[in-house]
Amino acid sequence: MTLQRPAFRPSTSRRLVVAGITTCAIAIGGAGLATTSHATAETTAAVRQPTWTQQPPIESYEGAERFGYGAGALEASEAVDATAAQEVGLVYITTTLDYGTGQAAGTGMILTSDGEILTNHHVVEGATAISVEVVSTGETYDAEVVGHDATSDVAVLQLDGASGLTPVTTDADETVQVGDEVTGVGNANGDGGAASAAAGTVVALDQSITVSSETGSGESSTLSDLIEVDADIIPGDSGGALYDDDGEVVGMNTAASSGTADITGYAVPIASALAIADQIESGAPSGTVEIGNQGYLGVELSSEVTGALVAGVVDDSAAASAGLTVGSTITSLNGTAMTSADALASAVAQLAVGDRVTVAWTDASGSAHSETVTLGEGPVA
Repeated sequence: MTLQRPAFRPSTSRRLVVAGITTCAIAIGGAGLATTSHATAETTAAVRQPTWTQQPPIESYEGAERFGYGAGALEASEAVDATAAQEVGLVYITTTLDYGTGQAAGTGMILTSDGEILTNHHVVEGATAISVEVVSTGETYDAEVVGHDATSDVAVLQLDGASGLTPVTTDADETVQVGDEVTGVGNANGDGGAASAAAGTVVALDQSITVSSETGSGESSTLSDLIEVDADIIPGDSGGALYDDDGEVVGMNTAASSGTADITGYAVPIASALAIADQIESGAPSGTVEIGNQGYLGVELSSEVTGALVAGVVDDSAAASAGLTVGSTITSLNGTAMTSADALASAVAQLAVGDRVTVAWTDASGSAHSETVTLGEGPVA
């Protein structure tokens, strides 16, 4: 059985360390391998890494099986079109990844009339631009990430210039029970149009799923306290609503199995998601909650050599304005020696958008340079 986080997202297997973000280019919105159990024991999964050299747009994506979705996983499921009532408060989220190398699609839920949106972190991870469509009206907005908690797979967005929106109706006080009837609603397959609705029942509670790179290049992460359902949650549904039989949201669609005839879905309990959203809105970071985006230097670093060797420079970035070029080695940041790609990535991750930093480096000819630059805003960490 295969486990996936169902944001519809091709991905890349090329390992990069990007100063400003750190990425092993794992398919966070892609696929994983898992064995599942209806007990509370932890489920182990490994994220598959396909062999794309870049992330093709959704419209040209053809090779779902390579992501472990399983033959037929993206074909018509048991889902039907959602009702108008189920579409109220839902949004479709489309992200541009890494400055145009690809796109991803998922779902979100409106929390406030002025455009606060709840979704999964993996729906927006790696995004350099985010577009949001209100399903019930067709209105579209640009969006910014207010903050996120990657360990719980929760993110909050803010729509630009939104007002008068109708939020979803949540029921954070309801105690979900095994056997309860539920319906998962979202942007199945990431193709827009009418939202899909997949009915099912609650199979188990307090489930844990561990996701890690099968190549061993990334750290494992665990999602806990999940609701397990037998509804057909599929790619594109991530961040969507799990409704109870009263039409109130009790969970946020987050992950699903595939590769078998019977799909098992997982959702973050809405009470947990809303508690994290409240903390994000308060502006108070924690050990897991990050507010806003990290600063971004804009260099791709080779992980195959000792030192912080520049393998690429992002156009219009702080690094580009400083004059860094491919083949340069960054030697220090704000006076602190940088001895590896990981050290530089970690140092930049502690800085904010707009921070001024002094970068020292030697170019390919051995000449030394130093410039002070302002960090920009890069892909969502």
